[in-house]
Amino acid sequence: MSDFSKLYNSFDFEAEGIYYRLKNVVATIEVEEYLRQYRDSGRFIEFCKQCKRYNACWACPPFDFDTTKELNKYQRAYIIGSKITLDEALRNEIAGWERCTAATYRIVEEVRRDLDNRLLDLEKFYRNSRAFFAGACHLCPSEKCMRIKGKPCVFPDKIRPSLESFGFDISKTSSQLLNIELKWSKEGKLPEYFVLVSGLFTKS
Repeated sequence: MSDFSKLYNSFDFEAEGIYYRLKNVVATIEVEEYLRQYRDSGRFIEFCKQCKRYNACWACPPFDFDTTKELNKYQRAYIIGSKITLDEALRNEIAGWERCTAATYRIVEEVRRDLDNRLLDLEKFYRNSRAFFAGACHLCPSEKCMRIKGKPCVFPDKIRPSLESFGFDISKTSSQLLNIELKWSKEGKLPEYFVLVSGLFTKS
């Protein structure tokens, strides 16, 4: 298969969970342009430093390699936006930050499980490509990552960084490339929808 129909077919679907509807959008951009218009590594590394996973998770900064040099190996970026529209009954039922956080984590983890596996399959299909997952690593509880103990990752074949960990502006990426504005929980209420932004960088 010489074109990228497998990639688009992998995300050209809608799905329903118990509490949500899922729809994916794929955008294409040259890596050089994506770096120039959507990356500000100096700014976003400061946000990473404020997170408890900084230097405590193998999918997060600081990395032991030059991320710019790594990105320059690739020619094209396929950005996948997964819009998770929440059930109205759930939004009315869940209130308070603690319950909102628990519901968010549960739904995102369910969607990510399938999404991450699809990206790993595409990595194998499109040789010398690199997947970027939508957010933090879910393979191990954050407090049990082996990086904390100075040991190698338990799942090196499954772990992948996020776009934001390489300095990309996810809000700008979502709004301008995917035409989806990010939504956030407010006053202890779930938003209308979540957006997960992942990617596949290729040398084609």
